[in-house]
Amino acid sequence: MNETVATFKPAGYAGKLLRVDLTRESFAEEILDEGTLRKYVGGAGFGAKFLYEEVPPGIGCFDPANRLILASGPLAGTRVPGSGTFSVTTRGPLTKGAAFSQANGFFGAYLKFSGFDGIIFQGAAKGPVYLYLHDGKAELRDAGHLAGRDTWQIDDLIKEELGYARRGMSVAGIGPAGENLVKFAAIVADKGHVAGHNGIGAVMGSKNLKAVAVARGRHEIALADPQRLEELAGQIREKVANHPLTRGLYEYGTLGTYRMVEAIGALPIKNYTTNVYPDKGRLGQFTPEYIRGRFAPKPNPCWACGMHHCHDATITEGPYQGLEVEEPEFECLSAMGSQIGNMEVASAMMLTHVVDRLGLEMNETGWVVGLAMECYEKGLLGPEDTDGLELTWGNVEAARALLENIARRRGFGDIMAEGVMRAARKIGRGAQDFAVHTLKGNTPRGYDHRGYWTEMFDKLTSNTGTLESRPTARFALGEQLTTEDVVSVATSGKGRMSFVDTLGACFFSTMVGMDLLAEALAAATGWDFDQEEAQRLGLRIVNLARAYNFRQEHTRALEAPSPRYGSAPVDGPCAGKTLVPSLDSMLDDYYVKMGWDKETGKPLPETLSMLGLEHAIRDIW
Repeated sequence: MNETVATFKPAGYAGKLLRVDLTRESFAEEILDEGTLRKYVGGAGFGAKFLYEEVPPGIGCFDPANRLILASGPLAGTRVPGSGTFSVTTRGPLTKGAAFSQANGFFGAYLKFSGFDGIIFQGAAKGPVYLYLHDGKAELRDAGHLAGRDTWQIDDLIKEELGYARRGMSVAGIGPAGENLVKFAAIVADKGHVAGHNGIGAVMGSKNLKAVAVARGRHEIALADPQRLEELAGQIREKVANHPLTRGLYEYGTLGTYRMVEAIGALPIKNYTTNVYPDKGRLGQFTPEYIRGRFAPKPNPCWACGMHHCHDATITEGPYQGLEVEEPEFECLSAMGSQIGNMEVASAMMLTHVVDRLGLEMNETGWVVGLAMECYEKGLLGPEDTDGLELTWGNVEAARALLENIARRRGFGDIMAEGVMRAARKIGRGAQDFAVHTLKGNTPRGYDHRGYWTEMFDKLTSNTGTLESRPTARFALGEQLTTEDVVSVATSGKGRMSFVDTLGACFFSTMVGMDLLAEALAAATGWDFDQEEAQRLGLRIVNLARAYNFRQEHTRALEAPSPRYGSAPVDGPCAGKTLVPSLDSMLDDYYVKMGWDKETGKPLPETLSMLGLEHAIRDIW
């Protein structure tokens, strides 16, 4: 039986959440009072709240009682750049802690236009289903015919089945990887916008939920001061387009990152075995000029976004000529390029396309394939172990076959589907020495963090399976940082990304001061929201996620790298340097500055109380 409640519509919100019980095949609409809305705002804030309150210790990642929370925010669907973003929160299978991930595109905007600010999934369906939202209504539909289909195919098939054109609906779903509970499976929306960190696609698969299809409805979102919000949206767009540190990002997305990080020793090459690029003659292929000049780009921007970031492309040369793909991000190119010893950009683009269609998360996929190739090179694995695949560095077709086997858990792929840390343990024979991961069980983003200490430290201490601190411009300028600088960057930037992740807007499209974003939130909602409250909101999410993880038996000892991840590079600009000898003292300093217990890393009672999280004190203290 379906349950409904009276609609409450504060400015900036659709006014209700949808709770879907997949086991009972039932729906309930819920409203949040204004105090709760202001405390958590939306997106990752909603996710943190419901995850903490509804997934206590003892509920496993694939337990039907785990929650999968998809949410937009009060800026979603407005003229603020990139405001089609949505957040996904659950308990993730890689770290067994909080998993937060964002994806851009159109889903977040369309969710609000269909009458909902977020969806909370619980239970598990008896067989494959997909959720269809339209005109404030929800339907669960059979998805048996979509089983085994990739993320591009389900987008086309669902729209055809329901009678929607390309931009008339947004579909977020899983490929074979999610169905087969690959521990680094992703959720893919709009054919290429990926929410992927910490295995959230596997949680979706465990619930037999193949997709969520959201029509571009006619639900109107009232704004407190639409004229002022329009003015602020223009200011945000102008600042990102013209600031020296974001101008290149505005024009090319992250394509310009590849050569920059290679120059300072932060590009992952052959699973961290070297920092010297093996083929300088072909390095120029991985540049915006080459990619935009060769592969017939067609702009495919996200909702309300003026950045020249997202493009469709066609491979125009080599054995994959004619293949239509989404133009890869930097992390896609590093994962399927240098990390696996592939120095040819067209084949890297082909592989990134395969990864997205299968519904795998790109970063962990690159580390998994790189681990397998290094084990093969060193004789730990042979063709008899890998289903006959010759996993030599840069063997693109072997990598492609391995990706298919991973997504479908076939043969050797079943081992690698467990993710880097667990796969290395299963391979044994010293494979753990080559595995790049944190001791929590997840991998870094697409960098050699041994040359990017600020991001390594943030990754080690993150509570969400992905980054929590803002990037530092000093890295972009190639400056060396001391360990004290690293801790300072981590603490001073903490909270900003979490705040942005509550708004329903893209981090890249809104790389401006928190004061401007807080003013935009105030214009949408009518609240007297300022930068100080925005910072407190971000820290509230960080600390609630941390309290959640400590309640799930995370400890300080897990905030450390695997031997390879923490090793000193043997060559290149950062040869012989590692932050590991200083890590304990850095953690001490960081915990004190964050208001956490120096010995354990747990948020102190006074810190939790200051952030309005008194309910968490009894759980971890």
